[in-house]
Amino acid sequence: MSILIKNGRIITAADDYRADILIEGEKISAIGHNLSVPGAMEIDASDRLVFPGGIDPHVHLDMPFMGTFSSDDYESGTRAALHGGTTMVIDFVLQTQGDSLYSALKTWQQKSEGKALGDYSYHMAITDFNEHTRKELKPLIEEEGITSFKTFMAYKGALMIDDGQMVDLMQEVKKLGGMVTVHATNGDMIDKLIAKHRAEGKLSPLYHYLSQPEITEAEASGRFVDMAWYTGVPAYIVHLTCEGALNQVRDASKRNQKVFVETCIQYLLLDASLYEKDFEGAKWVMSPPLRQPKDQQTLWAGINQGLVQVVATDHCPFMWEQKQMGRNDFSKIPNGHPALEHRMELLFSEGVHKGRISPNTFVAVSSTNAAKIFGMYPRKGCIAVGADADLVIFDPNHRHTLSANTHHMKVDYSAYEGWEVTGKCETVLLRGKVAIDKGEVLVEKGYGQFIKRAKVSKVV
Repeated sequence: MSILIKNGRIITAADDYRADILIEGEKISAIGHNLSVPGAMEIDASDRLVFPGGIDPHVHLDMPFMGTFSSDDYESGTRAALHGGTTMVIDFVLQTQGDSLYSALKTWQQKSEGKALGDYSYHMAITDFNEHTRKELKPLIEEEGITSFKTFMAYKGALMIDDGQMVDLMQEVKKLGGMVTVHATNGDMIDKLIAKHRAEGKLSPLYHYLSQPEITEAEASGRFVDMAWYTGVPAYIVHLTCEGALNQVRDASKRNQKVFVETCIQYLLLDASLYEKDFEGAKWVMSPPLRQPKDQQTLWAGINQGLVQVVATDHCPFMWEQKQMGRNDFSKIPNGHPALEHRMELLFSEGVHKGRISPNTFVAVSSTNAAKIFGMYPRKGCIAVGADADLVIFDPNHRHTLSANTHHMKVDYSAYEGWEVTGKCETVLLRGKVAIDKGEVLVEKGYGQFIKRAKVSKVV
């Protein structure tokens, strides 16, 4: 059945206009004024915004970490994402050191196939780059549609690769048309600080933050940027948090280098004072940690300056019982927090509603730029004839309060408990089907599709 969205104010990364949108099958088939289609299901979007479905390119669903698993799986995680206007996520396949990339891919396919309600794709995390791994890159890009490769400069012995492996990987990925992304923090320095604090009996969540000072991120970001400059590979820094790290990217632009930057909603809104709440601070233990108010100002400015292209979540939730693993030792607290459902509404409320960013910038950093960077545009991330009909009908004036009592993420606390938000995702469409309508889920698990991605873009 055709769907006709009438009278909406359409917001894209570039435009702001009023029109009707006709959806036939999974695609947008027409955009115009006073459209009329006999038999079509009509949705009245008067006094509503209509924008592309959100894309969160940084989530961890059913991920093994620190002796446990993140609590949202592909079913609960993508359902929560849809409630919050995010129609597609990109998760991370984690290679086990000593094992193949394809073995890891098979594990993640078993986690996701037939379970996701929303669309999804994968980044491949390289934790052991060797000659066998090198040979797997080409078929991953050309046959599997996995074109971005995550690296870690921390978590030695589990995820971290050294600079030699990094350069080798960058050179190979550049030849094949892919992108290298990075968790940029100085793992050796962090490990030394963790050991120091533990030896001194300083074991509260505050010392998680104090073990990862800004310099550990700034130094690693600069080193990664320099290696990317040397190799010429398209490069992307995930979850950048602070002024020092962003200044490394700013300096690189002076030599005409382009480095893509992602921050996360929590780094725009929350700060390190939360770690002073005794063990309750464990709710916000993540890596990198929350920073200072001056860093929030830098990140908002970076969005408007074009230095920060994407706002994601690094959604990696753990139940409160799981967080208790570190009650007596901050280094054993599972790292991560829940945000996938709230990203779009928080970003609109704190960004657009409060005048920090424009509506067009909101769409760019929550959807369009990720689609362009990661090889999904114009199928995803835009409102255009022929694009997937992934759309959010949004009430910009609806005030509501975030709470664990009402969210849909599989976690028993909220990192934003009591936060008052202006703006609500009212109706969400995914590939031409109404997925969420006024809080009701109208798609079944398995409706979400794996999206193969094209080779990456160097520009947005």
